[in-house]
Amino acid sequence: MALALLLATPMQAQSVAGGYSDAVGFGAMGGIILLLLAWTQALRRQLRRVLPSALADNGGPEVPGQIDAESSWDDEHACLRALLEHSSDFIYFKDRESRFRRCSKAVYERFGVTQLGIIGKTDFDFFDDSYARPAFEAEQEILRSGQAFHGKVEREILHDGTEQWGLTAKMPLRNKAGKIIGTFGISKDITELKRTETQLACERDLLTMLLDNMPDFIYFKDLQSRFVRVSRSKLEWALALARNNHLMSSKDNGHGSPPAQLAGLTEFAQYLLGKTDFDIYAEERARSAFEDEQEIIRTGAPLIGKLEKTVHQDGKISWLVTNKMPWRAPDGTIIGTFGISKDVTFIKEAEANLENSHKKLMEASRLAGMAEVATTVLHNVGNVLNSVNISASMAADKVKSSKTANLARVADMLRKHADGLTDFLASDPKGSKLPAYLATVVECLAAEQKEVLAELSSLCANIEHIKEIVAMQQAYARVAGLQETLQATELIDDALRMNAGAVERQHVRVIREYSAIPPILVDKHKVLQILVNLIRNAKHALEDHGPDEKRMILRAAPGENGTVKLSVIDNGVGVAGENMTRIFEHGFTTRKNGHGFALHSGALAAREMGGTLSCHSAGPGQGAAFTLELPLHPPEENE
Repeated sequence: MALALLLATPMQAQSVAGGYSDAVGFGAMGGIILLLLAWTQALRRQLRRVLPSALADNGGPEVPGQIDAESSWDDEHACLRALLEHSSDFIYFKDRESRFRRCSKAVYERFGVTQLGIIGKTDFDFFDDSYARPAFEAEQEILRSGQAFHGKVEREILHDGTEQWGLTAKMPLRNKAGKIIGTFGISKDITELKRTETQLACERDLLTMLLDNMPDFIYFKDLQSRFVRVSRSKLEWALALARNNHLMSSKDNGHGSPPAQLAGLTEFAQYLLGKTDFDIYAEERARSAFEDEQEIIRTGAPLIGKLEKTVHQDGKISWLVTNKMPWRAPDGTIIGTFGISKDVTFIKEAEANLENSHKKLMEASRLAGMAEVATTVLHNVGNVLNSVNISASMAADKVKSSKTANLARVADMLRKHADGLTDFLASDPKGSKLPAYLATVVECLAAEQKEVLAELSSLCANIEHIKEIVAMQQAYARVAGLQETLQATELIDDALRMNAGAVERQHVRVIREYSAIPPILVDKHKVLQILVNLIRNAKHALEDHGPDEKRMILRAAPGENGTVKLSVIDNGVGVAGENMTRIFEHGFTTRKNGHGFALHSGALAAREMGGTLSCHSAGPGQGAAFTLELPLHPPEENE
């Protein structure tokens, strides 16, 4: 009768579950299958208790004390009514035209109508044609064939656009004579399950897409650090590494057949699952990774940003930045680890190349700075040599025009009158003038001697000045790279002396503003290189100003956090705002004959000493202030 499905045997119920499983095609619905089985069998047991006569009519065992037919029918009707009233599933009976004859309360409440309001209606009155038409045809097929279907998943679209899913079983409805008079069915609402399935499928597809396309290496490992799942990029990288290792270790130089797992990506993927890093990397690299993962499993603490180095058998080095986290089950239990590694080999190589270029640039800048200092020294020596040349020329001219030549004529005259020298001096007109003439010659010679001695003294002083300039340059050249404790103001004065000639020639008024500052431990050569260039740049900035306007301030003052500030300030051409961010760039200059090395090399040298070189200017024509800030002790001292 109408409750035949509920009275089905366990084997028949299992066939329903099997048909459903085949229809769905994946295991996420297993819970619903088991639930449907339990639901069907519970109803079957309940009805068997209340319908013994029906069981007897169907060949069931005889029940002692047969209940009369009327009582049996009342019980069956009461059970059916209770089932239709209280079941949360959709139970319905239809005639041969697929019109509803009777249904459970859940059905008409679902459609928003009364029980009477659904009688005589069809699926076309409640569902979209895309569902109503296949449902009608399926029921007509049951009427024709007498064959039921079980475990069918149906997508239902109501007229309001609501989408629902049901797990349905439909069977022929027979009268007492066995004639098919309609159909009946039971549907369980699995909409939420389908939504969950859809969400899980979406997440599964997203994970698969991520693993197949992400360039970073993604991997999951169990509690023994064995691979459970890996990304395609990880497979490709590990396969290339394994092939290279095989080639390097092969006695036939790789000409023989490689191991089966190295044939392709699919074979290697099957091989890798269940393996560990010890099957891929060298012992040291694999041991480090294993210990990290076991520590994560033990503590639950993730590992972030670890730089891992891999040395290949051919000597090539690879670098990875790795993040590893605990892999937890839904209840929070740690069941393994997962990680993401980024290949940063090209970044490490770029860093090495950049470091090498930086060293070369530093050397070039250092040489350029030394050339600046040397040029300044040569300029100063050249200026002093001009004075030496002038003094030597004047001394030579004095000697050439000396009155000493006339003394020879006096001596010759005295030799000629040696026998009558007294008479000659007393009575001869020429002789009588000799005493006065000799006195005049003596005065002239004394004046000439004084002038020559003055020029010679100046010459000696200038030569000594040249010796001092050269000695200072040699002293700084010898101590380059060494650090000494000294007064910063002495360095400023030394740098000024090396620019003294050019500063005086430009008629620049130098103002010293020295505050009390403690001694500093620095590389004297580097500091001198910076200060000489700053004073020289200030001199160039003042070239266009009139003699009364040129002013240069040399300032030494304590800085913050244990530093000193050495400043060279001028009231020259200033710096345009758009150039402030470029002024320390390599090769940048606004001077016609400049090369752009001095400030760049100075900034690099200041950074090497743990300090900074900065500039401030209010704009063109407003002058500029360059400040070298240095720590009292180099960075090594502070660590």
